[in-house]
Formats: sequence, C-alpha cells, structure tokens
Amino acid sequence: MRTQAEGRAEAEHPPSSSHSRQRPTNSHRKPPLSFPVSALVYQQPRSLTLPTAKHDLHPPIPRLRAPYRGAAHVLASRAVPVPPGVAYHIKSRSCTPTLDPLQSRDALDRLVTAVAPMAMYRPEHPNPATRRPRLVVLLLVAFFALQFLVVLAFRAVRPPPSPASSSATVSVPVPMPVAVTKDDDSGGCGEDGLVYVYDLPPVFNQDLLGLCDALAPWYSLCPYLANDGLGLPAGGTNLSEILPRELLPSWYASDQFALEHIVHRRLLSHRCRTADPARAAAFFVPFYAGLAVGRHLWAANATDADRDRDCVALLAWLHAQPHYRRSRGWDHFIALGRITWDFRRSPDAGGWGGSFLTMPGVANVTRLVIERDPWDDMDVGIPYPTGFHPRTAADARAWQRYVAARPRPRLFAFAGAPRSSIKGDFRALLLNECQAAGDDACGSLDCAEGKCIKNNALVLQLFMESRFCLQPRGDSFTRRSLFDCMVAGAVPVLFWRRSAYRQYGWYLPVVDGEEEEWSVFIDRNRLRAGNLTVRGVLAAIPEARVRRMRERVVEMIPWIVYSAAGGDGLGGGMKDAVDVMVDGMVRRAAEQRRTRTWSNT
Repeated sequence: MRTQAEGRAEAEHPPSSSHSRQRPTNSHRKPPLSFPVSALVYQQPRSLTLPTAKHDLHPPIPRLRAPYRGAAHVLASRAVPVPPGVAYHIKSRSCTPTLDPLQSRDALDRLVTAVAPMAMYRPEHPNPATRRPRLVVLLLVAFFALQFLVVLAFRAVRPPPSPASSSATVSVPVPMPVAVTKDDDSGGCGEDGLVYVYDLPPVFNQDLLGLCDALAPWYSLCPYLANDGLGLPAGGTNLSEILPRELLPSWYASDQFALEHIVHRRLLSHRCRTADPARAAAFFVPFYAGLAVGRHLWAANATDADRDRDCVALLAWLHAQPHYRRSRGWDHFIALGRITWDFRRSPDAGGWGGSFLTMPGVANVTRLVIERDPWDDMDVGIPYPTGFHPRTAADARAWQRYVAARPRPRLFAFAGAPRSSIKGDFRALLLNECQAAGDDACGSLDCAEGKCIKNNALVLQLFMESRFCLQPRGDSFTRRSLFDCMVAGAVPVLFWRRSAYRQYGWYLPVVDGEEEEWSVFIDRNRLRAGNLTVRGVLAAIPEARVRRMRERVVEMIPWIVYSAAGGDGLGGGMKDAVDVMVDGMVRRAAEQRRTRTWSNT
C-alpha cells in the first residue's frame, strides 16, 4: 500500500495515460481507469465545479463504460462530492485513483453511484424563460413559415357573405402560365398557325376613319377611334373618378363599333402574323364593313346601292387575289363591328341594313361578328369591345385581383333603357323586379337617351358593387353589357339562350352544362307569369356556389377583352380575345383544308 506522500506526489505528477500503468497480476482485479473531464476547479474540500458549456467537455475515452461516461457528464455540469481514493488532476484533465487498483476501482464505483441518478435526471433550469430555447425557435420558425404559405395560397381573400351582408369578396386564381414561344404548339404559331393580313387599298379602311364625324348620327366616333380604336385614355374621362390610379392605364373610353379597327391593329403586330402569304394558314381581310355600311343606315337619302357600294368593290378586289382563288375563300376571315343582321338585307326584298353577307362572293369567308346568325355556320361570335385593354399579363392580373376583392353590397343590378313603345317590354319588367327587391338588394340604372354611353363609369361602378347583373336581350339578342358585367367581376343572369350560349362558343364554354359555372339562366316566361322572382332565384343559390361562379368569371376576363399589347401579346402565356380568335381561325382553316381539295402549294 502506498503512503499518503506517494499518493500526493502522484496526484501532482499523474501518468500521461492510464494504459502506462502496469496491469495487476491478480486476475480478479480490474485495471485502473481514467476518463477526461474539463478544467477541474476546486471550490471546497472534496467538491468541484466544472464549466457548464457542453462543448467544453472533453470527449470521453471510447473504452470507458457507460456508467462512467454518465458520471463524466454530471461532473461537467455541477459540483459533485469527491469520494475518498480518487484524485482530480487539473493539468491532465483526468480523474485517477490514488489507492491500489482495487480500492481505486471501488472509489470510482462510489463516484458513479453518487452521480448516476443525476446523470439520468436533468433538473429544471433556474430561469424558466430560457428553457429549451432551440425548441421555441424551431416552433416560431415553423409557425411563421406556415403563415407565409397560407398567405401565398389564399391571398387573404374572404368568401362572399349571404345576400344580407354588406360586402362580398372572392378568391381569384391568377394563374402563372408557362411562357410560350413561337415553336411551342400550345401557345406558339409554328408553320401551321401563321396569319397573313391583306394590305387593302385605303378606301376600305383608313379612308373611313377620316370620316369619323359622319359615321354615326348621334355623336362623333372620332374620340372612340383614337389610339388605334381603343378610344380616349381613361385618365381624361369619368372613369378616372372611380378607378385606382395604378389601374387607369389599362382603361379607355371604347365604342363597340370600333371593333374592326381594334382587331386590325392587333393583328398587324401579332406574333403569328407572316408577311409571306405562301406560309400562311389563314388570311385576314381588314375591311371596315361596319363603318362603311353604318354611315348609310340612318341617312335620310341613302339607298340600298349606297349601303352595298363599298362591299361590292371589296369583293371585286378580293376575288382577284390568287390565294382567294386557290381556296375560294375557305381559309379567309373578316371582323365586323356590327351585328350580323346589319348585313343581311335581302337584295330583292329590301329592308334594313346592307346585303354584304348575302352576296355569293363572301359565302365561304368566316365572319367574326359581335352577334352571329345561329343558323349560319360561317358566322362566329366574338366579344363586344369593353373599355378594358391591358398591355401585359401583370395588368390583367392586377385588375382580376381588384374586382375580386371589391365589396359587393348588392345581390344584383340592372342597367338598361325601357322600351315603352313595346307591349310587355321585358326590360320594364326587370326594372320593376329591381324596385321590388329594394335598394339594399338591387341597384338599377336607366340608360335612356344614351346616358350609359356618355358615362360608362356609371355602368362599371354599378356592376362592381353587385354579385349578379341582369342581361336581357338588347335591340337584338346580344348586348355589350354582358361583357361589361363580366369584366366587372359579376355573374351574368340570362333570359335568352341566344344572348350568349349560342353566340360565343370560342370564348364562353357551354359544353356539358359548363355555362352553369359562370352564369345563371332564368326562364323569362315563368318570370312574366309571376311564378318566380329574380331575387328569389338568386338568393337561393348557395354561397359556396356563388363564390365558385365569380371565381370562374374573373378567370375568364383576359380572353374576352382586346389587349393593347404589342407583338408578343400579354405575355406569360396569357391570351386575349384576338389570340383566341387566331387559334380558332387556324383550327377552322385546317379543318376546311382536310375536307377541301386545295393546298398551301
């Protein structure tokens, strides 16, 4: 047995490693062990305190058994009484026995016994505010990340309330389409999707614009034909009083009769236009027939020959073109800024309008008109121009978000002029329905004496405050108000199927009941008979369905408006009414080519 002096000397000069000690010859004795601890500092006899930082703890020797590793962790965190027979060395950062190996082992066992319960138990931190800081940070990060994802997904837009509510909003899916290229079949043109625009003599288009003061009997069309047919910018009109400043650049005071000029301008810069007619799949004829015929419709001394003169001259020019003769007009199309009935006067019986669409030379040409003849397959309905003409997809999406978030205190609205000279006038019936529903449920606007034409801001504001808008037939079966309603983010309510469902197949989906996704149809005969009311029908629609219908309407806005974009269109893969028109015409020409005998060669 060593003397106490020897033990103290060994404590001052410990061996560099426990393995340097000689193994005892007695087989029943265990070898001495030492394990590292960090920077031991004596506080009082037989006690010590170690730094609490976990990274300060020297890694345990791999051969040290689990109980001793636990003891080392306890030693590193708090003051532990030192059993007899064990010495702690500051310089070597180790703990070694001071007695013989057996006694040292017993001393270490006593040390483990003393600290083992503490190794398995972690007491509460004296300061509760600092407990588990990492867990708190992780929970906060996860919470804010979840909030961010929710904001991105739903845009914080609320669903519309019940009819009695003071406001209603709807979430709008503003898609981010994949950008298209000219070689992309889904949105590009390719060799089979190019359009050739004829360069007509100016007498058939540009010269007519110079007559803008005499084209309509009630007002001058000059302001409406400015800016390539878009009209005066909204910044100088009454629209500036109701629209946010940042949205004004997309709005103009447009007239429905300027359609021919709008389409012509857009196609001249369209990405699918080709200057080589040999490469074209379709041919556009930029004849402003609506302006040519319209200026003679109300003239007191105008004759049938006056109304047809420009049309006859145009067909004579067109029939001399080689590409027309090759296909006999099957791959040609024209846009008309008036309804089809303004061009269907019988050449023999006389009557209203011109006879352009009854002439044999135009029989094979596709006519894009704001109201089509349901029994003539060569007529294709296209949207009436509204005042909204975005330049980019970002402009269109900004407007979609705006109308989706607008408060809509009224259930429905109606804008129109009654026809007192017509017995049983349906518009008068709707005005009575609106009055019976009360101002809180319905808003109305009497458009007599051109009030709505002169101040279209009144119509837009009325529709933006309502969830539904009533759309009876106008002077004919269709009316511009249908598209004003949808651009304002309201759901149209129809009473004649020919007002929309049988008109705009390229733009308004109606296959397999799809019209119920974006509109409401009310049987006008039952309404006349008093078997139902407009308010009763609309108030009975579940709130969730109203929200989905409004979402669908807002989603459709870009492709029912004529953009003010340049050659690349709105961009971002978003299409406007002219893009839809080109796609439809190219498909139509391809179908005709498969069934006809001509080719592009």
